[in-house]
Amino acid sequence: MQLNTIKPAAGAKHAKRRVGRGIGSGLGKTAGRGHKGQKSRAGGYHKVGFEGGQMPLQRRLPKRGFKSLARPFNAEVTLSDLQGLVGEEIDLLTLKAVGLVPELTKQVKVIKSGEISRKVTLKGVAATAGAKAAIEAAGGTVA
Repeated sequence: MQLNTIKPAAGAKHAKRRVGRGIGSGLGKTAGRGHKGQKSRAGGYHKVGFEGGQMPLQRRLPKRGFKSLARPFNAEVTLSDLQGLVGEEIDLLTLKAVGLVPELTKQVKVIKSGEISRKVTLKGVAATAGAKAAIEAAGGTVA
């Protein structure tokens, strides 16, 4: 390869569409804007979702639900996740280091999904009633 032989990939470059340049171009006269109306005029357009004065769809439909701002900071861990961990003492930093919860997490709760058969000690990590019972049955503690 030499600098004087470098070319762009085939189809990467194409001629700019020149509108309003005569009948032979196929885009003469109205330049692809049709006849009359707001969209045909210079500077005439409308905001996204505008329906010509009719009540827009996003305002006709009912509002529903909400997005919790706390969601990125809360996480869940299952009993089967804890079963696979190495070490007896489990806290938030341990779970982040292993990659079970995202780095943004501030609160973690253990839920009763799966089974646990080894002794674990939870520190600074909440647990549901069922999960707490399962952990204590396996000889562990929830602090």
